[in-house]
Amino acid sequence: MVVNRDAKFQIGQVVRHRFYPFRGVVVDVDPTFSNTEEWWNSIPEDVRPQKDQPYYHLLAENATSHYTAYVSEQNLLSDETGDPIRHPEVRAIFGRLRDGFYTLKLHRSH
Repeated sequence: MVVNRDAKFQIGQVVRHRFYPFRGVVVDVDPTFSNTEEWWNSIPEDVRPQKDQPYYHLLAENATSHYTAYVSEQNLLSDETGDPIRHPEVRAIFGRLRDGFYTLKLHRSH
């Protein structure tokens, strides 16, 4: 049985991983796991999160690189540093960072 619930984090919110040294900004949210079984099975079973929770698409960074990440809600925390995310795609999607949240850029069509 799949239980849908509201996501704890929002698009534009800066978060950090609970166990691994990376942080990122939320760019999309899946209400439950929506990736491949191959990806799922690549996670060691003893740390594999449940599928019936929100999963977040992040523009992520660590001390040496930037990348995209797909992370379960149980493995994320709010980032309290106030520091911006250095990922190069952040500027294309978001505006200012304020109180741990980026504002979405408004795209104008002509």
